[in-house]
Amino acid sequence: MTGAPVRRLGGASPGALALPPAAAEPGLLYAPRGVWTDGERVVVADTGNHRVLVWHSWPQVDGAPADVVVGQPDLTSEGPAAGGRGVARGLNLPTGVGVVDGDLVVADAWHHRVLVYDGLPTEHFVAPVRVLGQGSTTSVEPNRGGDPGPTSLYWPFGFGVVADHFWVCDTGNRRVLGWRGTAVPEPERPADVVLGQDDAFGREDNRGDRPGVTTFRWPHAVAGDDEVLYVADAGDHRVLGWAPPPSSDAPPTVVLGQADFGGRDEFKNRPQGASRLRFPYAVAARGRELVVADTSNNRILVWVDCPRTGVGAPADFVLAQPDMDANGENRWDAVLDDSLCWPYGLCRSGDLLAVADSGNNRVVIWRLP
Repeated sequence: MTGAPVRRLGGASPGALALPPAAAEPGLLYAPRGVWTDGERVVVADTGNHRVLVWHSWPQVDGAPADVVVGQPDLTSEGPAAGGRGVARGLNLPTGVGVVDGDLVVADAWHHRVLVYDGLPTEHFVAPVRVLGQGSTTSVEPNRGGDPGPTSLYWPFGFGVVADHFWVCDTGNRRVLGWRGTAVPEPERPADVVLGQDDAFGREDNRGDRPGVTTFRWPHAVAGDDEVLYVADAGDHRVLGWAPPPSSDAPPTVVLGQADFGGRDEFKNRPQGASRLRFPYAVAARGRELVVADTSNNRILVWVDCPRTGVGAPADFVLAQPDMDANGENRWDAVLDDSLCWPYGLCRSGDLLAVADSGNNRVVIWRLP
């Protein structure tokens, strides 16, 4: 699968080994790890600058400046907790972003919380109206300063609405939490579903044992629909799928990236091939199609008709590499318009695929057939 991206946000591709600039400016990004678009608006987790940028209309040119910033007082400020101005409106390494029921939702990962804003903000530095994972907007301790529980979070990196559930990848607790309903749950409401741990109080890697059919190491992103739930288990170098989506802790029906459900092999060298994954940090789905950010292999893999059962099915297409065996950062060449370096976040909307090209300090948007 080839073709030039239709839009790039962040610094221009320098065409050499140098990276695009990453200052806190209206049109620049530093290690973005999350992106959302509906084809008209764009939201980016500008992770390294500890802020979220909003474009309220489709950017007409590459490098277009954002309209609004969340987490900082203006479009030229940066730093955790709004550069020390406070945690109530500040962010610390935000990762997952999206719009749910018309409201902006942000996974404020290193503040160990998920924040909900009233609508899609039209002004800088607005305050969230709800928080999950903490007792208030001024608390930021992992697991609320104690052990994990049904309302606590530790490094929540990703979230999504799949099969009438709101799911959060509670990465530091090695679990995925699900709340029944398509809206963000009310604060203090315990999760209805816990995947990856025996109960809501455990947090061991792979339940303290080897990877198995119901364990995670670093669950980082979710995607799917009424028929399937996918989880990117980055630390175990695999994507797990449940068809149908689970209503309780249950074995997955499909695994990608490994030769069996208990595999966690990391393939560091070429050839990579169409069936291996190395730190897959993001997934996006549309119908039977599945898109995976194969992060450490610096590529995007596409399954056009992804199986809902079985092990190790090969991908059909690759983006950003010349073939299925290559895996170099920017193809071991230069920062090009269609190359990638550590792609971290994905969003599939219509025929658009937005990629948070973290290592290149930019977002790249393709139009897929």
